[in-house]
Amino acid sequence: MSVYIISDIKVHDWDKYQEYVEKARPIVESYGGHYHIRGGEITVRVGEWKPNRLVVIEFPSKEKMEKFGNAPEYQPVAEIRKSASTVISSILVEGYDGQTNNIPTS
Repeated sequence: MSVYIISDIKVHDWDKYQEYVEKARPIVESYGGHYHIRGGEITVRVGEWKPNRLVVIEFPSKEKMEKFGNAPEYQPVAEIRKSASTVISSILVEGYDGQTNNIPTS
């Protein structure tokens, strides 16, 4: 089942972050990842949440996402992200497979 990483990121150094963006994409894709959202205008419709920069990446499975996160080729790229930005929040959520209702029974 697909999983999604949804992250709220505050960028401190746009030049360095651009370097991260360019280097991260091919690695994400090599693990089956696909960017659905990578920045863009945000309009709050309900509530108080005001994300800085929203990024949503889909992976075909939790295992593929974990392999990406631990990949040796990604580690130096992750260091660029860490030096250029702060992850405010990041969550992992299972996708909907069209059958499972994902509603707790108790």
